[in-house]
Parts: sequence; C-alpha cells; structure tokens
Amino acid sequence: MPAITVDDLTTLARLGSPGLGDQPRPVLQVSTAPQGHEGEGFPVRRAFAGIDLALLDPFIMMDQMGEVEYAPGEPRGTAWHPHRGFETVTYMIDGVFDHRDSHGGGGSITNGDTQWMTAGSGLLHIETPSEWLVQSGGLFHGIQLWVNLPRSAKMSDPRYQDIRSGEVRLLTTPDAGALVRVIAGTVDGHAGPGATYTPMSLVHATVEPGARLDLPWDVEHNALVYVLSGQGSVGVEGRPVRTGQTAVLGAGDYLSVSADARQDSRTPALDVVVLGGRPIREALAWAGPFVMNTRAEVMEAYQDFQSGRFGHVPA
Repeated sequence: MPAITVDDLTTLARLGSPGLGDQPRPVLQVSTAPQGHEGEGFPVRRAFAGIDLALLDPFIMMDQMGEVEYAPGEPRGTAWHPHRGFETVTYMIDGVFDHRDSHGGGGSITNGDTQWMTAGSGLLHIETPSEWLVQSGGLFHGIQLWVNLPRSAKMSDPRYQDIRSGEVRLLTTPDAGALVRVIAGTVDGHAGPGATYTPMSLVHATVEPGARLDLPWDVEHNALVYVLSGQGSVGVEGRPVRTGQTAVLGAGDYLSVSADARQDSRTPALDVVVLGGRPIREALAWAGPFVMNTRAEVMEAYQDFQSGRFGHVPA
C-alpha cells in the first residue's frame, strides 16, 4: 500500500497527546461492508452500508475500490454519467485512475493522489483505468467518497481539484508509531490541501503493529474510522475491527486507533481512513446520481440531464 510515505517518521511534525480533561470518543457501532461491483464491473466494498444516514451526515456513501490484482484486459471503469448536488472524492492508493468531465476537469491519479470533484449544479464525468493498466494489468486500490453539499451550495458552479500526493500534510504520533496523511480539513492545527464547501476532515493513517494513534478531532465534527487493511481496535474500550469494517464514534475530543501486534503476511500494518464533518442537518432526497433536498429537485435534475443542460461528452 504505497500511497505516500517517508523513510524516517521521526522527521515529521508530531501530533499532540490528549490533555487533561480531553474526552475519548466512544464506539457507537461497528458495521461490515458488503461486497459488490460498480460501473463496468470493478469490485467495491460499500463502507457505510447499514449505518444510519443521520450518523454519516455530511457524507452520503463511500466505496473501497479493490484491492484487486487485475490480469491484462480485466481493469474496468465507469461510463459517462451525471451528478448534481454533492462532491465526489477519489483517493487512489495503488494503480491509476483517469477522470474527465464536461466542465473541463480531468487528469490521472496514482499512489496517494486525490481527485476532488464538486458536481454542484451538474456535470457529466467518466472514470477509467489508464490504457497501460488495461494492457498490462496490475494492482488497483482506492476509495471514492460522496460528500453532501448544503442547500446554499448545491447549485454552485462545478469545480475540480487535482491534489497530488506530495501536497498532503504528513504527521506522526509522539512515538513515531503511525503515519498520518491529512488530505482535507485540519487536524491538531495542521491543514490538508483539499478545499471543501462542508467543514470536514479526511485522513489516511498507517499504524504500525502494536502502535496506537490518538488523533485529535474537531468536537463539532462526527467521526468514522474505516479499515482499509489489517486488524486492530478502535476506542479506548478496544473494540476489535478488521479489513472492510467501519466504526462510528460518538462525541469527544480525540479518537483512538490501535494496531494488533500481529498482522497477516499481506498487511504488515493497520491502514485506516478517518473522516468526519460538521453535520448539515437538512432534508435529503437522494436518487441515483443526484443528491438534493426535495423530490421535486431530484426530478428537475433528471429533466435537466435529459435536456442536455449538464453539458456534453467531449469529443
């Protein structure tokens, strides 16, 4: 799992330790992601399946894409499709994913890069593996997160952010037992590069076997921990978690993630995605690729798409 890393974690800025009176976030729920397929047939885990949307707010869904080792000719992507009313965040850990949209955004991401697409008032886009990956095969692994937009921003102009792995803020724990990559938001005063409409934070952390990560977290944000690979525990109560599971946490000043001292041969460390945001607390009407506030707005989105108001597929 390359993403971005450093040879010597002791050279990185350190996270602060919990202070006197700081409260740990308790574990409210642990769910296991069912597996399925998306787009033209690439495998996914539905990370938030079985979790109440009220606990996820401002997030809608998240898929772990792969981890899969493709043979030549096997890699798959999506066809051109529309979006309105939310943002898609694609974080590529292994392999390559290409993006194009009808608003002019696009590019390739690999090994720790992120594409942050604000669909806003509406656009068309396509996501595909690169030509060389289709020809040669190889490892494919990443996540895609859907972030809701507040009513005031749902019809904003589409926007595309290309976040390179070298822009991500890298931190470590006081004992250098974990690598923390801040992609968006602010963690313990350290800001990531992603610009968001909805106040939120997105982190990818690698916790070495036997190590513990106490992560300061905005008290106004909710908190979710999704296990990309490995096994360990979440919360000071030590709730066991493993690959493909999501822990929903309650209120508090910080969250704790610990890696088991023994991992299997394929997963030398515990890798987790930690995310949270300030709940929007607005009515939600979600149908397919459109996330709006009312059913009438969803129907209007379908009509606008069918009338060509989302733009056209580039030549």
